[in-house]
Amino acid sequence: MASKRVLVVDDDQESRNLLSEVLSANGYSVEVAEDGEGLWKALSPDDCKAVILIDLRMPGENGLDLLRKLHEKKIACEAILMTSFITGAERDVAQELGVKAFLEKPFRLSELLRVVSELATKNPIGISS
Repeated sequence: MASKRVLVVDDDQESRNLLSEVLSANGYSVEVAEDGEGLWKALSPDDCKAVILIDLRMPGENGLDLLRKLHEKKIACEAILMTSFITGAERDVAQELGVKAFLEKPFRLSELLRVVSELATKNPIGISS
């Protein structure tokens, strides 16, 4: 059986490396992107990623911008938003755009693994009709 796939989008290289290492060590197939451009390169209509971890605060396109584009492109995914600070309005928008969970930085790796595991057991992403 193929391992569940996770895409990590974070502008901080140390965060990307740590998340990739921890998730890979726990049996996930992990791809990382430092920004929206990397996210779009990693996605394709026949992809089967189980979870996308997106940092809220990034230069250029932020996490909400990326979520809006995923929504506009009708890419259904299990999204987790990572942030050290989020306003109530941002949280509401994120939930409207389909975010399934929030991880507040700094978060415990056990919490990361619990949330990813719960979402990875759901249907993989794809283009919705």
